[in-house]
Amino acid sequence: MAIVNKRNAVIGWVVVKAGKRAAKKKAQGVAPSARTGGVAAGALAAVGGAVFFWRKKRGGESSAG
Repeated sequence: MAIVNKRNAVIGWVVVKAGKRAAKKKAQGVAPSARTGGVAAGALAAVGGAVFFWRKKRGGESSAG
């Protein structure tokens, strides 16, 4: 009996498809929704980047003067 045959290939394909579907469902449940978590994270990142840029620019001017 060969290890690679049509029956094993079909079973493997079904298992991979079912595994991908289960992983996607689980990931959707864990990840924050786009309306709440995504907006909050984006706003926090933008504010943090602005503060970092402003501090770095301000620090460069004070040490040069």
